[in-house]
Amino acid sequence: MNIKRTKEEIKNTIESYLLKDAYGRYEIPTIRQRPILLLGSPGIGKTQIMEQISRECGIGLVAYTITHHTRQSAIGLPFISKKKYGGQEFAVTEYTMSEIVASIYEKMERTGLSEGILFLDEINCVSETLAPAMLQFLQCKSFGNHKIPEGWLIVAAGNPPEYNKSVREFDVVTMDRVKKIEVEADFEVWKEYAYQQGLHGAVISYLNNRKQNFYQMETTVDGRNFATPRGWEDLSNLIMVYEKLGKTADREVVGQYIQFPKIAKDFANYLELYYKYRTDYQIEEILKGNLDEILLKKVAHASFDERLSVLGLLISRVNEVMKASVQTESYMEMLFGCLSGYKEMMLSQTEKDGQKLLQNVQHKFNIDYIKGKKAELIGREEEKTCQKVLASLERFIQDVKIGNVRGKEAVFAHVKELFEREREEYEDGKETALQIVEYVFDFLEGAFGNSQEMVMFITELNSNPYSISFLQDCECERYYRYNKELLFDEKRRKLLERME
Repeated sequence: MNIKRTKEEIKNTIESYLLKDAYGRYEIPTIRQRPILLLGSPGIGKTQIMEQISRECGIGLVAYTITHHTRQSAIGLPFISKKKYGGQEFAVTEYTMSEIVASIYEKMERTGLSEGILFLDEINCVSETLAPAMLQFLQCKSFGNHKIPEGWLIVAAGNPPEYNKSVREFDVVTMDRVKKIEVEADFEVWKEYAYQQGLHGAVISYLNNRKQNFYQMETTVDGRNFATPRGWEDLSNLIMVYEKLGKTADREVVGQYIQFPKIAKDFANYLELYYKYRTDYQIEEILKGNLDEILLKKVAHASFDERLSVLGLLISRVNEVMKASVQTESYMEMLFGCLSGYKEMMLSQTEKDGQKLLQNVQHKFNIDYIKGKKAELIGREEEKTCQKVLASLERFIQDVKIGNVRGKEAVFAHVKELFEREREEYEDGKETALQIVEYVFDFLEGAFGNSQEMVMFITELNSNPYSISFLQDCECERYYRYNKELLFDEKRRKLLERME
């Protein structure tokens, strides 16, 4: 099962486990809510999807790497208490609350979320002294004498034994009490995620051309060589920061993340050429509609790898402008919601001072933003959007103060005018982004015609959630025409395969 399907399955399980009947009881009793056990090779995103799931489901998340814990921190420390049995007093050993269970209660107190996920990574790599406690935990949902609260689901993750010498195999009794999901690396699924996260174009285009290097694990006499999705993402982040600093990631730097020497060398060479082609083919001029006939002929007769690199550069820049447009649209929708909130206050409240009403809108939005951030329900991109909205509201407030606009209707009219200016800027930016897409189509038609490069360009646009969202709202005739031809060819190919 790939990581995308795994995420969907976990969300479905959460929805099923947290469903209650008319009396407020869980439809599936807690005792029958099996812990989810994810088994898969390292670096494919098992840990990362848990943060996404908790945000999307609006529930809490407490995550631990269990190999960092001792028996004492997991089940608690022993202490002597006095108890009476049959009229006699005895000294009895009890345990303090487990650090892990206590963390769940602390999370509930801090966020106000009564339901959530307890995620334990590397569950099958625990020490010998902790192993019995882990088996008890998976079977009974408790550490020592303390059960995890109702409404909190257990998700555990581990690596197969071929990837970790410390792995302990669970017995049949334990495995019969968990919901096991085996997770596999899938490049196409990862690519969709990579576009969403804005990974560096060189990484995506390189792996598009060399999918076999996306995930590699090899044992040699010198040790393990490996390349993982986690390594590619972290390397991408470093490359983008290096570009801002005016630095270049060479082979040695790449090898610090992609610990497979042959692949690291290959990518370092590709990255060097990627930068060279960006200059040689004047990518920014193409995006302005300035096509050079000499360059069109040059790229048309270039080697296959060179053509793919140029295509990767164009795809990367097109995706950047479309992503920026979609994110601006999200910002505009959020800002529009705030102004709608002002209008509701204007009609329902007796307050006549428009400046105070506008400040109340900003204050309410800020409270909701802080609450969501505190509960860890706001992702990084949404956080940027919220901060941008707060900055705009502050700018609106200062503008009405400078203009000495007071009446609530007058303030609303003034702010509406400011919003309309921003909306016009957004529409202009959207039109510019669409024009850039058209210029790229001009270049591809001039250099390659209706060829495999055009098919790859359309395929990549269809792999990116941002480009799909952007193009759904735009009238790009060539995109729809080529897309239709691509779908027809794909159906024909599948039909021929079935006939064979």
